[in-house]
Amino acid sequence: MPARLPRPGRPAGGRSRRVLHALRTPIGATAAAMMALVALTAIVAPILWTDRANAHETASILAGPSAEHWIGTDAAGRDLFFRVLVATRLSVLLALGSTGIAVGIGLLLGTAPVLVGGWVSRAVTWFVGIAVAFPGFLLALFFAVIFGAGQTAAAFAIGLAGAPTFARLCQTLTGGIMNRDYVAAARIGGVSKLRLLTRHILPNIAEPLIVNATIGAGGVLLSFAGLSFLGLGVSAPAYDWGRLMYEGLSGIYIHPVAALAPGLAVMIAGMAFNLVGESAARALGLAALGELVPTHRLRRPAPLAAPMGSDEPDDGAVLRVRDLTVAFPTPAGPIHPVRGISFAVPAGGAVGLVGESGSGKSLTALAVAQLIEAPGEVGASELTFAGEAILGGDPRAHRHLLGTSLAMVFQDPMTSLNPTMRIGWQLAEVVREHGGASRQEGWERAVERLSAVRIADAPRRAHAYPHEFSGGMRQRAMIGMGVMGSPRLIIADEPTTALDVTVQEQVLDLLGSIRAADGVALLLISHDVSVVATVCDRVLVMYAGRIVEELAVDRLYGGARHPYTRLLVAAVPDMDTDLATPLPTIPGRPAPVSAIAQGCAFAARCPLADAVCRETDPEMVDDGRGSRVACWHAGEPFPDDAVPTVAVPVAVPQGESRGNAGGFAAADAGAAGAADCPVAGSPLAGSPTPTPEGGSA
Repeated sequence: MPARLPRPGRPAGGRSRRVLHALRTPIGATAAAMMALVALTAIVAPILWTDRANAHETASILAGPSAEHWIGTDAAGRDLFFRVLVATRLSVLLALGSTGIAVGIGLLLGTAPVLVGGWVSRAVTWFVGIAVAFPGFLLALFFAVIFGAGQTAAAFAIGLAGAPTFARLCQTLTGGIMNRDYVAAARIGGVSKLRLLTRHILPNIAEPLIVNATIGAGGVLLSFAGLSFLGLGVSAPAYDWGRLMYEGLSGIYIHPVAALAPGLAVMIAGMAFNLVGESAARALGLAALGELVPTHRLRRPAPLAAPMGSDEPDDGAVLRVRDLTVAFPTPAGPIHPVRGISFAVPAGGAVGLVGESGSGKSLTALAVAQLIEAPGEVGASELTFAGEAILGGDPRAHRHLLGTSLAMVFQDPMTSLNPTMRIGWQLAEVVREHGGASRQEGWERAVERLSAVRIADAPRRAHAYPHEFSGGMRQRAMIGMGVMGSPRLIIADEPTTALDVTVQEQVLDLLGSIRAADGVALLLISHDVSVVATVCDRVLVMYAGRIVEELAVDRLYGGARHPYTRLLVAAVPDMDTDLATPLPTIPGRPAPVSAIAQGCAFAARCPLADAVCRETDPEMVDDGRGSRVACWHAGEPFPDDAVPTVAVPVAVPQGESRGNAGGFAAADAGAAGAADCPVAGSPLAGSPTPTPEGGSA
């Protein structure tokens, strides 16, 4: 008999302990006591004292406080003390009902960008932005006048008035969650928008929404009392605290307690809701929300005239990309971080994409996976995956194709997994969504895949949450999620950046074994040339949104022709690197995509650049030996005095003394660069040639 499966969405342990700890604090204890008093009164008072609250004593009309009537009587001789107690239930229920309406409508408006998108999403965001500019009570009065007097109309009026605030909060929280890698992974997996919302977004924004709703209930209680006080809320013969204040106002100078007592009840109940919300926020460790950044009018990008791709044969390619562009509108005009790149990934092959940070590597992967969100725009003369065009057409068919045949491994494994779901259920979601697997079958497949990616004791580990895994285990779990189906291509975006070198080797070895066992193609994105050289068959070198060179990996060391590629290779030290020689750097910084006007983007940093390079951007040219390069001076030697070297600290054996000893130099050919000296055995050995500036040290 199969073991009983855990609930997929049960929160992680430890929350109850935090709640108990919060209750032991002065604020928490006070909030619990006040809320218990309000709740108990709302439950018990109408049962015990309704008759006494409604009893008329004509001999005691408008009587003051006495032993028999603690706070006096009203104009009909009814006991005000018991009427205040009995009014607790209706006052609290109406406040909770209005809060529920506000939260419900706010959730619908706040999650509209996830469910519908397009112009509807923009219209909803625009409407919410205008609505939150009006004071809430002013909106409540506006709706109350439209709906008319009465408790039901007042409940809807206050609920509608509070909805824009919750909608804006929900939009802010949802926007932050939508940028997480685990949401992108779910979208690649073909998860529907509704399931994405209910399984991955709402569970991660529930806590701050509940806290703000609890605090908001106190304000709603005051608003409802205000409407009833103005005669727009509860009408006789029913009564709430606001109605009692309205009735006591006529004799406030003679009998002030009649109006002050229900006001005191409103204050106590409102404070109880507010303190409960504050205590919950402290228990859950929620930080205050920052202010929203205003949205400015953006200029839409015009279609980019992309350079034509090569005519290289790519028969049998699982991924074909030709003239791919990615554009984003900005107030200053559109920018194009990916500028007309073309490449192919053969079935079962491994292609590496290297370059510094900001070169467009990750955006290329996101464009292929159809994860570029509006207002970003993706264009290409050809973008086919597994023989099907995925740019345009039926999004539902694309979602199924990408969900079953494409796997993506993101850079940060901690943000790639949903923190509120168990690892096993996150993996099982893929086959349950696309394979029609049952709950039990999905769980068994998830356990089997976790074992396949070398996670020990997989049946037990599948019950764990992401925070209970180490970094390497989380990355292997992400790879396991990718191979839950039958992927034809794995896109690994910096899969080893956050891992130590031992775990890096394990992850790379795992990717290689999956390729060998299942014939899966691999597109590996990295800033580390040595990692790409270890895993891949071919290398694409990217700079400022363009591929500047494509070559076989066996030509990377010794056969690279573009100056940028040669400098990246030289930046990687090896066991033969002379520790007494300074490491080289490339002068300057990577060209920002918004500042590229004309000519070669690398010209400002290239020791071979001339006037032609600065005026005309070179096209990709096939060298006839299976490589392509975009450079006017491809393969030309560097001048000996091209760029001065800059010394950086390097590691030296303990006890020795060198001029720059005392630190460690790390070579990281890419993100910000690394070394500053020629590397023994590299094509630049013997000449002081630069590589990326400001390497990790």
